[in-house]
Amino acid sequence: MKTVSTFQRLKDNNEKIVMLTAYDYSTAKVLEESEIDGILVGDSLAMVALGYENTYNITIDEMLIFIQAVSRGAKNSFIIGDMPFMSYNLNLSQGLENASKMIKAGANAIKLEGCNDYILSLVKRCVESGIPVLGHLGFTPQLMNTIGGHKIQGKTAESIELILESAKKLEEAGCFAVVLELLPAESAKYITDNLKIPTIGIGAGVNCSGQIVVTDDITGKFTDFTPKFVKKYTNLHDIVLSGIQEYKNEVKRELFPSPEESFELSENEKEKLTQA
Repeated sequence: MKTVSTFQRLKDNNEKIVMLTAYDYSTAKVLEESEIDGILVGDSLAMVALGYENTYNITIDEMLIFIQAVSRGAKNSFIIGDMPFMSYNLNLSQGLENASKMIKAGANAIKLEGCNDYILSLVKRCVESGIPVLGHLGFTPQLMNTIGGHKIQGKTAESIELILESAKKLEEAGCFAVVLELLPAESAKYITDNLKIPTIGIGAGVNCSGQIVVTDDITGKFTDFTPKFVKKYTNLHDIVLSGIQEYKNEVKRELFPSPEESFELSENEKEKLTQA
């Protein structure tokens, strides 16, 4: 069973941390079989699994359904629940209540975006309450409207230092690791080298302590768009489409179901029918 200690041990041993997303039982089972280090039930499921335009519309109650499904499929994995937009921003009571719901649903930790005084207070209270927290800096999708869209962060020395300062505050508050999204590789390396806790990169180069991407992106299952930082390792869309088209063709031609996929009456019962 992997824990927050696993993440720190891997960083300390200069071993890369490997994470992926999962939103359903069967995918979670496959990821557990692969023995990756962590599974994120990301709010990206809003687009990938539910067809929303962005992550803003998904609710905490919807997230809990997917966390429950993933936890059933990956009983021995380290599962992180992504706190959705405005599920933790109103006050500490709201944040703690919804964080605890994620843990009760089967998550082992939660993820929070950004770093301000309120977020730092919430991180501390969560950790004090026994809820591990993964931070998230750089491009933060829940703040997309205020930062002006999908923009690479940390492109100047000044902005890099600000992100590092935030990362150190999250570290001090108790985060066991921090996601760095959409940063130049050199920026992410600088931040990683100056933190004690691990960094998990997504579109942030090879020098983070580990990497995370959306499983549906790297397997080619989700095809609405493909981020620049994604490498496709297979193309499930085309594989599944080909299989479905073959199935359709065989049904039309009465090749499926064949005798091998069918059940038959006994000869005695067949005879009774012919005599009826």
